[in-house]
Amino acid sequence: MGTSSGGGRSLQPMIAVLVVREGQLPHGGDEAVAECGGRALLVGSGTDAAADDPALAGVASRVTLLEWGDVRIGAWADGLAALLANEPHVVLPASPDGRDLAPRLAFALQRPLHAGALAVAPARIDLARKGATELHHVAPTEPFVATLLPGVRGVEADAIRAPATVDTSDVTAPAEAVDAHTVELLPPDPATIDLGEAPRIVAGGAGLDGPDRLAQLARIGNAIGASMGATRVVTDRGWVPHARQIGTTGVVVDPTLYLAFGISGAVQHTAGLGDPDHIISVNTDAHCPMMQLADVAIVADANETLDHLEALLGGGAS
Repeated sequence: MGTSSGGGRSLQPMIAVLVVREGQLPHGGDEAVAECGGRALLVGSGTDAAADDPALAGVASRVTLLEWGDVRIGAWADGLAALLANEPHVVLPASPDGRDLAPRLAFALQRPLHAGALAVAPARIDLARKGATELHHVAPTEPFVATLLPGVRGVEADAIRAPATVDTSDVTAPAEAVDAHTVELLPPDPATIDLGEAPRIVAGGAGLDGPDRLAQLARIGNAIGASMGATRVVTDRGWVPHARQIGTTGVVVDPTLYLAFGISGAVQHTAGLGDPDHIISVNTDAHCPMMQLADVAIVADANETLDHLEALLGGGAS
């Protein structure tokens, strides 16, 4: 891939590898491409459609397409290792497929894997450790593979950047490899999906009056296809497990829709929200940070609003 110097090292030192399913970019794919200066390799099915995704407009500069069909992590790792041998720094989004492919690819390339990065550069990688309560700095001295956590970097498209140069590779994936066998693909369940992957989230904060409100939030979420989350105050009270905590000391999220009930918007929480397309906030304090961030700010008691919302949803939230 790319152009190499006499030492066998790419002149452009980082490239993003995105697993594409039926034309859909993975969660955090645009951030990985931005982190790599716009260079990307798209592998999977419908890669041509994924290359035209608006999320890459003003972000990608050079894209290579590998139309390899259904996901086969083992075969792809072997095939990509040959293609990426002269690419010293390979970055994948820490999406489910990215987390599956990265260790196999690192093994095939015989390189270290730096998983769960907040930032990646050739000379420095910032890694979240111990449930994101610690930040570790690594200074790589050799080629590596890394995964970048979605929602932590953000992307600001360059409006004047020329459209990306797109090349289609005729290289085929190896036919034989030790691979998992797919029995069935199931749609994501909002109640159990990793919050970091959830496209819709309903969340509760200190303004809720009891633990039963979290069960109510989960019912409402189920009715509208959203996952339930909470602030640190709520998880510290023991009302929900830590895995449901949103923020820099919990799970970093990046949903399309975020509904906040009784959440004031402490910086530790809002810093972990990513960049939702739409935020709706319900709070009695019209001037709290979450209300200022919201596209729709409703000055009302969050508990009463939840009761009314559940009644409006009827049997769907029961």
